[in-house]
Amino acid sequence: MANGRDRREPVFDATAGEAGELDFRLSPEDRAGGTMARRRASSNGSGGPRRPAKLKKSKRKGGRSLFSKLVYAGLVLCLWGVIGIGGVVAYYASQLPPIDQLTVPKRPPNIAIMASDGSLLANRGETGGRTVSLKELPPYLPKAFVAIEDRRFYDHFGIDPVGIARAVYRNLAHKGGLQGGSTLTQQLAKNLFLTQERTASRKIQEAILALWLERNYSKDQILELYLNRVYFGAGAYGVEAASQRYYGKSARNVSLSEAAVLAGLVQSPSRLAPNRNPERAQARAELVIAAMNELGFITPGMTKTALGAPAEPVRPNGAGSANYAADYVMDVLDDFVGNVESDIVVSTTIEPTMQATAERVLVEELNAKGQKFNVSQGAFVALQPDGAVRALVGGRNYETSQFNRATTARRQPGSSFKPFVYLTAVERGYTPDMVLEDGPVNFGGWAPKNYDRKYRGPIAMRDALALSLNTIAVKLNMEVGPKNVAQTAQRLGISSPLQANGSLALGTSEVTPLELVSAYAPFANGGMGVVPYVIAQVKTTDGKLIYKRPNSGGLGRVIDPNVVAMMNDMMHNTFVVGTARSAQVPGWLMAGKTGTTDDYKDAWFVGFTGSLVAGVWLGNDDGALTKRVSGGNLPSEVWHNFMKVALKDQQPVPLPGSERFRSNDVPVAGAGQDSRYATAGAGDNAWIAPQPAPQRRASREKNFFEKLFGL
Repeated sequence: MANGRDRREPVFDATAGEAGELDFRLSPEDRAGGTMARRRASSNGSGGPRRPAKLKKSKRKGGRSLFSKLVYAGLVLCLWGVIGIGGVVAYYASQLPPIDQLTVPKRPPNIAIMASDGSLLANRGETGGRTVSLKELPPYLPKAFVAIEDRRFYDHFGIDPVGIARAVYRNLAHKGGLQGGSTLTQQLAKNLFLTQERTASRKIQEAILALWLERNYSKDQILELYLNRVYFGAGAYGVEAASQRYYGKSARNVSLSEAAVLAGLVQSPSRLAPNRNPERAQARAELVIAAMNELGFITPGMTKTALGAPAEPVRPNGAGSANYAADYVMDVLDDFVGNVESDIVVSTTIEPTMQATAERVLVEELNAKGQKFNVSQGAFVALQPDGAVRALVGGRNYETSQFNRATTARRQPGSSFKPFVYLTAVERGYTPDMVLEDGPVNFGGWAPKNYDRKYRGPIAMRDALALSLNTIAVKLNMEVGPKNVAQTAQRLGISSPLQANGSLALGTSEVTPLELVSAYAPFANGGMGVVPYVIAQVKTTDGKLIYKRPNSGGLGRVIDPNVVAMMNDMMHNTFVVGTARSAQVPGWLMAGKTGTTDDYKDAWFVGFTGSLVAGVWLGNDDGALTKRVSGGNLPSEVWHNFMKVALKDQQPVPLPGSERFRSNDVPVAGAGQDSRYATAGAGDNAWIAPQPAPQRRASREKNFFEKLFGL
């Protein structure tokens, strides 16, 4: 072991060697030995002293450290990015309902309103059409949506990175216009759960919900949900509603070219609507067809056929009056089915041909003569004698006015109210052949006059009604009592408030066309009161019966059969010698009454056969006076034009009691009960008319009227 004297301590010299190098001070011998060693190393190529070699190694190690630091920094940034994105996703996910409680919201129910022949009148509800399943649709219809909206639909997991990249590239390269990267699943998520706002937060939530949909539903289920929820414009949600709206047919029956238009439409419903922009719609449809051909969804032959036969949207025919009938159905539907929670089908009594005819004849009359006579609006109601509504037109044009004048507007009926006055009198002993005096009347300063300002002296009741004489009607009203007349009208179905006064006989109390026509039905069916009805039955779309109208739903007997015969005799006379002569349809026994208000504000005609009752109102919504429109001109023409079509090819049906009508129409003097109407009613439904009032002398007549008028 070396002693302390032999130790050599290294000496640090900061100035020795190259700048920044370390040197160790040794003894001279050691330094000499080291110098010689360096020289030997230099001369034999060994690379010199080891310390510089160690320095180079250190520099290489420092280079690798910089790269490692960059990699490390990148990994850290990516990690923080993932954490940040996760935080953002978590934040917006927290704004959604809990995933375990998330459910697809129910589609608002659709109400399909069908005509009596099973054809569709209208759809009602928020969607505009019923739900359809994929298996109901032609295969090319759903494939058209996949081809143009999401060609990788069956390959992605709800979000399509490839589709997003492709859309970004095409947008940057300006190829094919601005494109989005949303999948069908994302679009469905937006329609089901989110608003239409274009924000980053909404897109994030859309992606989250798309993943949830893909996890919980099959591809076909997602596609079916999409086809029933997507918006097609014009208030149509779902492919069935769109098909009905633009092509007037079910989605089950659309052609390939029509399917292509529908698939292309969802990109921009307002800009690509085929009924408003047919050129743009067709151009978009051609892109859809080309995409389907490219993907092998259709054959080249199908492609050629579709391109050669572009889809043609249907043009609405007429004024859309079926919507008035549909609105009436919706007004009364709650009374039968209550709250509707799923799609239903409502079968109605509306007969399509009659509905179309009623609309046509009304609109044609107003178009031809409305300006000349200063009349702008009208309403039409036709029903069977049992109360089944066959046609209902609530106005001239549904698109310009949805106000239903047939069911809602109350107008003065004028002389068309007089049958209720005469009915009340007949039930109290008057007969069609009873002679009354047509002359001036004055009740406390009120002096109603006849339409032509003339008086005919002694005249039979039958002719007084046929000629619509105001003086006779007012006298009868005062004789039998206005309150009794009001009760008679209400018994037959008038539900509007009636003012029981002297002017009631002239139709000054307002009624709706539907209730007035319904109140005439007992004359057509032999005396049975009816409640007008339009709904026959209601079913779910899978056939489950919800409601069916019972066979008996009327008011029972409200007029004695003998009285019905006398009333029909008198009202038939209106077609023979009275104000409705021009309305007669050859081969049919008809009865009815015209109506005109005192100032020509409203004009009516209500008439019937043994199989059909119909009524017309013409006037102006603002109450403006017409230019002498009376029940005997324009309304009678509309009624006649309708009836000759509605009764065509039908076997004539006699009026109740017509076998006892007079063989001629010459007035016959006399009073008391007419033996021709003396057959008594029998059975549980027999109507017991009030006892006949005693015959009053003419000398007492005026005082009696004045006394009643003063009550």
